[in-house]
Amino acid sequence: MSNKRKKQLAAAAAVMMAAVSLAGCGGSGASQGEGAAADGGGGPVKIKVYKTHLGKGTMPDSSNAHVQYIAQKTGVEYVLTTSPPGADPAESINVMIASGDLPDIMRPIGGVEQTLIQQGGALALDDLLPKYAPNVWNSIPKEAWDVVRTASPDGKIYYVPKVYMIPERVPMIRKDWMDKLNLTMPATKDEYVTLLKAFKDQDPNGNGKADEIPTTGREFGTWMDHLFAMYGVAMWEGKPEWDVYDGNINYAGTSQNMKAAIAFLRELYAQKLLDNETFLNKGDVWQAKINNNLVGNWYHLPASLKDKIDAMRKTAPDAYVAGLPLPKVDGFTGFITQKSIGEAEWIIPKAAEKRAQYALKLLDFFYDPANQEFNLFGVEGLQHEVVDGKKKLLPQTDDKPIALGMLNFTTKESMDKRLDQLYTADQAKMIKDIFAVGMKDARRIAGDGMPSSVYEGFPDIQSHKMFQEYLAKIVIGEWPLEKFDEFVQKWKQSGGDEVTKRAQEWYAKVQSFNKK
Repeated sequence: MSNKRKKQLAAAAAVMMAAVSLAGCGGSGASQGEGAAADGGGGPVKIKVYKTHLGKGTMPDSSNAHVQYIAQKTGVEYVLTTSPPGADPAESINVMIASGDLPDIMRPIGGVEQTLIQQGGALALDDLLPKYAPNVWNSIPKEAWDVVRTASPDGKIYYVPKVYMIPERVPMIRKDWMDKLNLTMPATKDEYVTLLKAFKDQDPNGNGKADEIPTTGREFGTWMDHLFAMYGVAMWEGKPEWDVYDGNINYAGTSQNMKAAIAFLRELYAQKLLDNETFLNKGDVWQAKINNNLVGNWYHLPASLKDKIDAMRKTAPDAYVAGLPLPKVDGFTGFITQKSIGEAEWIIPKAAEKRAQYALKLLDFFYDPANQEFNLFGVEGLQHEVVDGKKKLLPQTDDKPIALGMLNFTTKESMDKRLDQLYTADQAKMIKDIFAVGMKDARRIAGDGMPSSVYEGFPDIQSHKMFQEYLAKIVIGEWPLEKFDEFVQKWKQSGGDEVTKRAQEWYAKVQSFNKK
């Protein structure tokens, strides 16, 4: 066992013990006292908000205009905190909780919300949300709150879920490459393979080199979900999800759909139609290939397409990206995996109970429709400038304070409005068209919102490491396709059967809520 893994397990164990002792404490390690102003006078109440994966920028302080605007509107100062530079976020959050240095509200990762819930370290929000965060309470549909309730033993609401009512991820294709080669959108698997061969052999990027990559993915076999989606495999960023197979909810990674999909990937890889560096590509390398006009087809987030398009058009002024409708495969019903509700977005530690009303008031500010424009554009001079009477976002840089946010609620209407406000008209139309393709092919999976507690005691099953090993070695041809059957047996014997039983029990709870 690696030293890193030992440290993670030790931290997780410490969390479980700490959660119980902290449940009865009167305040968080960072902020004590109910409603006490940070300066001991009549100033705003400081609320410590913990996030990870913040991206570029510095941490804003009390003098930041963005912080001050929110404080003026709410009486609450948003104090953003995160994991130390270079630290593993999951390990850092476990160590933080185990040490007792708790924030007032936090975005959980790595299933830590289940540890807090199971050990009594999370605050129930059923009564607090309607009172202190009515915009949050009323925005999120009942169906989502019901899924959250299934994640706790007592059926209470312990976290605010992420809600994303349109497909976040869609397969995309270089429409300008297709036009140059007089190709049409492929309707079937065979037509799709023909298109990929044309991308490989006919120099659609026009540089005179045989450097085109028909389609690609990232290390561990991630971010090529479109190739699995054609076969009806529920995948999320390259990791198998849970959906209905053989009449009940089951792990997509062990389904016959998965075996067929892996066989297809193996064929593409052998013909160099799938990037032969797929299992080596780090995220920045993968993105650079797309940005440098080398990739014809990929799978990602349409909402983050702008930077890629801007980069492509530096050397390919006519670059245009379209959504790729899933090609049909005989014997399978393809779909794009959609996870709309249930993922934990915000949780309040029990130790911060006396300050929960202020944390919720802060959260509610971002869910208030009256503050939508502020959410999008922030403060003039910091996050945007006004050009010809229209607000234009300024680029985020390493030396600029990070813009504060807490909203993770997206509908088609809110996305369309965001695109209209943030993008040029032609780019907004392009991205809307991609979303439209995704919406036709997307389906919300049965395992949407399933709590990580189903994996308790089986970290190797939760990490998908065994699946990733078999996937890579079969696709690159090191192992025969028949080794997939060995994987299924090993997965079941190493805890998969028990996890499946728990997943099916959870799904039964979801269905019982749906009948109410």
